[in-house]
Amino acid sequence: MHYIGRFAPSPSGPLHFGSLVTALGSYLQAKSCLGKWLVRIEDIDPPREVKGASSLILKTLEALNLYWDDEVLYQSLCSERYQAILQMLIDNQQAYYCDCTRQRIQSLTNGIYDNFCRERHLSSNNKQVAIRLKQNHPIFQFTDQIRGLQTVEKASAQEDFIIHRKDGLFAYNLVVVLDDHQQGITEIVRGADLLPVTAKQISLYQLFGFPVPSYCHLPLVLDNNGNKLSKQNHANPIDLNNLKALTVQALQFLGQCVPKDWQDATQQQLLDWAIQHWQLMNVPKQNTQLSTNIG
Repeated sequence: MHYIGRFAPSPSGPLHFGSLVTALGSYLQAKSCLGKWLVRIEDIDPPREVKGASSLILKTLEALNLYWDDEVLYQSLCSERYQAILQMLIDNQQAYYCDCTRQRIQSLTNGIYDNFCRERHLSSNNKQVAIRLKQNHPIFQFTDQIRGLQTVEKASAQEDFIIHRKDGLFAYNLVVVLDDHQQGITEIVRGADLLPVTAKQISLYQLFGFPVPSYCHLPLVLDNNGNKLSKQNHANPIDLNNLKALTVQALQFLGQCVPKDWQDATQQQLLDWAIQHWQLMNVPKQNTQLSTNIG
């Protein structure tokens, strides 16, 4: 099968060093497999989005010479497709409406939903209802290509999880599966912060009868406080005047060797070298704190 990978940022701000690690890791894995690398803008959560961030993200990728194949997919343009799937699940009694509050769910053991509304037969006429999937395909373990066998807590695997939110927005776990299938993604290379929801997503692949992609979860870049480097934690945007050095730092973070004369190379020559020498087996399994402040 022809390899197709992707990078799928949300436009909640400019790319930072953690984003670069994910973009570069997914790009190098795809290109080392002689495959396609796609970009998808996951703009399904307007309250969290920053105006102009989508175009800035794409311009930063271009500045890094991380050029994508095929057209960029914007999730905000896919609502009709998502809605049709939601309606099919409701019609087939594979999903149901839920009016449970966040406070009620947080009061439960481990904050895992107890499927309380599964047989209540609520309707969409009820104010403030979410839609939950009837979990009939629980995934108790899966293999990550970097971190190996992953086991999932039984209660979490069997949870009826939200696929459409009370505020009317589509849930990430649903649309990421629909779009990865739509785009023919064969392997998902992304940050380890998404490891906990992978089993839920695999269960959706099985429900829909889609081929399940393989997964590679890259180590997270941690700040000085041990938190994930993120836009929410005010991570510094990528310094467009320091792209080559940042690329080298991202390669080293991913456990890859770099050419001794990298300072004499162009950005494209550096990427070409990195593709030829990419070793997935050398990617660290653990999240790592950076000792220096990255621009």
